[in-house]
Amino acid sequence: MKIEGRALCLGPDIDTDVIIAGRYLRTKDRSEWARHAFEDLDPSLAQRLEGTVIIAGKNFGCGSSREQAAIALKEAGVRGVIAPSFARIFFRNAINIGLPVIECECTCSDNEAVSADPGTGAVTIGTHTYHTRPLSPRMLEILSAGGLVAYWRGRRWGMRQRAHAGRRCISSPVTSSTRREKARNCWRSSPKRKKAA
Repeated sequence: MKIEGRALCLGPDIDTDVIIAGRYLRTKDRSEWARHAFEDLDPSLAQRLEGTVIIAGKNFGCGSSREQAAIALKEAGVRGVIAPSFARIFFRNAINIGLPVIECECTCSDNEAVSADPGTGAVTIGTHTYHTRPLSPRMLEILSAGGLVAYWRGRRWGMRQRAHAGRRCISSPVTSSTRREKARNCWRSSPKRKKAA
């Protein structure tokens, strides 16, 4: 998974109230949140977020634990956030909704080309390349799925498919003399048995 876009440089300690002001949380309309992202910082900033990678200072996403801050950024078209540190709850909220976040201390100028790979920890901004700790395999799976809900739906679907495949072995009626043989063959060909072998 790669993040590519143009840099939008912000300072340190950008809190969730700056990302999306509390007065907009009465609505559940995500596009409304996106239209008002960073409104208190710069009223015109929301229109420029599409296709950007935010490069911020330390402690990005501090303040209240509202999930709407990460959702507003994703809905506005932000492709990812790179900062030296994040508020832990914002970091988890971002991963959970499928917004890539990378902890990396780097410098930038607005509109520089940004390319980052959360799987390897490589971040390229303009002509400079930085290396940082990659995200865990589980976090990468969640991001690739589009967020935590989509990830678990996919896992649950896979579990259902495997369970259904196991039931197919004994779905047809058989006589008692052939039941043992059919069950034995089913057990030998089951996915769990193949993994163990």
